[in-house]
Amino acid sequence: MENKPLILLVDDNEEILSFIADDLEDKYKVITARDGQAAMLLLQEQPVQLVISDVMMPVMDGFELCRIIKSDFVSSHIPVILLTARNTMQSKIEGLELGADAYIEKPFSPEFLQAQIASLLSNRHKIKSYYASTPLVHLRSMAYTSADEQFLEKLNDLINQHLNNIDLDVEQLADFMNMSRPTFYRKIKAISDLTPHELINIARLKKAASLLSTGSYKVNEVAELCGFASLTNFGKNFQKQFGILPSRYVAQIQAEKER
Repeated sequence: MENKPLILLVDDNEEILSFIADDLEDKYKVITARDGQAAMLLLQEQPVQLVISDVMMPVMDGFELCRIIKSDFVSSHIPVILLTARNTMQSKIEGLELGADAYIEKPFSPEFLQAQIASLLSNRHKIKSYYASTPLVHLRSMAYTSADEQFLEKLNDLINQHLNNIDLDVEQLADFMNMSRPTFYRKIKAISDLTPHELINIARLKKAASLLSTGSYKVNEVAELCGFASLTNFGKNFQKQFGILPSRYVAQIQAEKER
C-alpha cells in the first residue's frame, strides 16, 4: 500500500471524482480536491507524483493550476493530465503550452486514462534509472521543465564546487539552494528517486568518471579530488553504481578512443 504512487485528482463534480478514484485505487493512492486552490494546498503537504485535473472549475481552473505547478520548481517535475469537455484545438494547444503532459477529452475511456498514467510514470522511472547507472549523463537529463533544468544545473554546480568536502550533506546543500531541508529533500526524492545523500554520492562518482575519461588523472588522484576517504571506498562505490571498476572503466574509455 505504501509503495503505491500518490495521485491528486481535481474536479468540482463529486460523481466524476468518485468514478475516477474508484477506478484508480487498485494501483494508486488517490487524494482529491474540488478546485485548483484546494489542490495547491494538498501539493504543499503531500508527495504527489501525478495530477489529474478537470479544466473547468470554480475558484481556480485546471489551466491556472497547471501553469502554477509547472512554473514553480518545487512542483514542476509533477506530470499533469488535463481532462476537459472542451475539445477545440485551441484549448488543447493552451493546455499543452502551459506544460500539461497529456490532454484527454471527456467522455474518456478509463482504460485510456490508466494507460496515460502508467506511461508518464514509467517514462520518468526509466530516465531516473538511466541517469543513475550511466557514468557521463548529466543531472539535468532528469529535467522535464525549464524550472527543473535550472534547479538541477544550480545543484550540480554547487555539488561540484564542494566535491572535495567529505562532510557535504543535505543541510549544507539546502542552505546553499536557499531552501528548507524538508522542501529540498522532497524535491530531490521526487525528481530523482534518490535521497540527497545518494545524489551527492552519485554526483561525486559522475565527476570521477568525467575526470577519468580525460586520461589526465590516476585513479587515486581522482578519488581524492572527488572527496572519497580511501581508494578502496572509491572503487567499491564506483563498481556498485556503474557495474565496472575504475581501472576497467579507464581501459574501456582508452580502447574506445583508439578505435
